[in-house]
Amino acid sequence: MVAAQDLKLGAFFFGGVEMDDAGAGAPNPMDRRYSNEECWKATLDYVNSAVEAERLGYDSFWTTEHHFQHEGYEVVPNGILISTWIAAQTTKLRFGSMFNVVPQWNPLRLAEDFSTLHNLSGGRAILGVGRGTVPREVLHLNDKGVSIGSQDNPDQQAADAFNREIFEESMEIVRRALNQESFSFEGEHYQIPIPGIPDRGSTVQELTLIPRPIHPYEIWQAVTSPPTLDYVPVVDHGAVFWNQHYSFIKRFWDTYGKNYTAAHGVELEAHQKRMLVVSVRIEDTMEQARASALPGHDEFWKFLGPYGWSRGYMGPDGKPAAPGLIPTLDESIENKTILVGPPEKVAEEVQFLKDLLGFESLTIFPHMLGDSYKKADEQMARFKEEVHPLLT
Repeated sequence: MVAAQDLKLGAFFFGGVEMDDAGAGAPNPMDRRYSNEECWKATLDYVNSAVEAERLGYDSFWTTEHHFQHEGYEVVPNGILISTWIAAQTTKLRFGSMFNVVPQWNPLRLAEDFSTLHNLSGGRAILGVGRGTVPREVLHLNDKGVSIGSQDNPDQQAADAFNREIFEESMEIVRRALNQESFSFEGEHYQIPIPGIPDRGSTVQELTLIPRPIHPYEIWQAVTSPPTLDYVPVVDHGAVFWNQHYSFIKRFWDTYGKNYTAAHGVELEAHQKRMLVVSVRIEDTMEQARASALPGHDEFWKFLGPYGWSRGYMGPDGKPAAPGLIPTLDESIENKTILVGPPEKVAEEVQFLKDLLGFESLTIFPHMLGDSYKKADEQMARFKEEVHPLLT
């Protein structure tokens, strides 16, 4: 078991606009339209919170990649670019995106940009990768017609399968580009180099990424479905677990270890190559914490529920919840996807999860949708100063 003082603590922010009307009911998410100035202020506040995370002693700060969200939920389109600015203002903090949406990138540009950030920051970048959430974004940022679906929505299974194919080929290209002096790739959707390119009397047979990483690096990926759980350990990505009932996470957590051993012949300790992300709301009393968490919690699910994010919740029969669930705060507390209460109660819940999973990497989500950044900074401080010392 990893001692509490050795935990790698991260903070993850969506990077949204402060809202004075967050909560269930009206307004409809798409009815909101924030100004360019309001979105840019949120971006600057986001960077300031990263600097505050370093001051508080956090190990990592995690950004997002989202596009075209005039409704103000996630207004940072390029986590790598923002992290370069964060790197210039910090000295120890590591940073990654939850997640770079790979089907929205040319894989060679993703590899180049990550390598540049990683080298400039002295090896502090983390490559977080995912397949996406919002069709509005994905469809406008690739030239292959890739969208995003969910296994819980039968009419979108074809879109989900195509997205997965593009993602997996893209990541093979990224890994080869980062790791090999020169490389080529031939798949169903990509061929690199493109055949027949003339170059000084011959044709291009291989490419070399400039720059490649000069420091060791990590790749982390969201794991929410059985096919992803089969893929991630085989390709040696770290696994990020979030928004699932704790018993489902335990099963996935252990299965990742078994699949990793089968693929690589190496038995991992329980803390290795796995990360838990959990929302927190810390106040002086349970009543205050519930009242403080409710608007942002309900806004979160009003936004993300239609995209199938609650498929990891437990239904009344003990099986995964039916598609389309919009969970109440009580259901989220019961599933332990959000830890709510005074410091002692939150520490008790974190300790339960730590004992269950044996994690070393824990990332908190302290910035509920609509919260001010001042509130999120306060939550980071309370977790580090009042919760963390109570853990064993």
